[in-house]
Amino acid sequence: MRRLVLLLPVLALMGCNAGASAAQGGRDFGDGLGNALTAPLEDLNLRRDHIPTVLLQAEGNPYDLRNLDQCATIGAEIARLDGALGPDTDEPPAPDGSYASERAADAASSAALAAVRDTTTDFIPGRSWIRRLTGAERHSRHVQSAIQAGRMRRAFLKGVGMQRNCAPPAAPRWFRPRRS
Repeated sequence: MRRLVLLLPVLALMGCNAGASAAQGGRDFGDGLGNALTAPLEDLNLRRDHIPTVLLQAEGNPYDLRNLDQCATIGAEIARLDGALGPDTDEPPAPDGSYASERAADAASSAALAAVRDTTTDFIPGRSWIRRLTGAERHSRHVQSAIQAGRMRRAFLKGVGMQRNCAPPAAPRWFRPRRS
């Protein structure tokens, strides 16, 4: 409880910066605060992370090549995976044009949200056992498995794209197709 009382002034200050950060395209502090405050609902398995269909399909068969006989279809499938997973490691970071003060505010906001999340989950006695008994731990492992399968499928499809001499995004960003 003492930690929460100490966090309230930080949260108030962060709330002031949140509007500017959100207007600049940063993470919305209000949404993050809501997620941090409802974190115990995940532990009780009352709120679950949604697993995108493309990741469930990748988990089912990461090496499926049905209907992927052209570079355009391979690229489209990689784009679907990018939408669920975020950019691949071979993608250059996008220049966001943010100022150092905005990045500092975002870092402070993330730290405050992590502290709120820790505080809200700390009050649950036997949290790890509750997560196991409610099925939240199993679902969390399923989410991680689907993410891993999606990454594996994306890497596999980029390898297939290279083999078929496809240009990016159906191949890694650094690959240059041979002229035929």
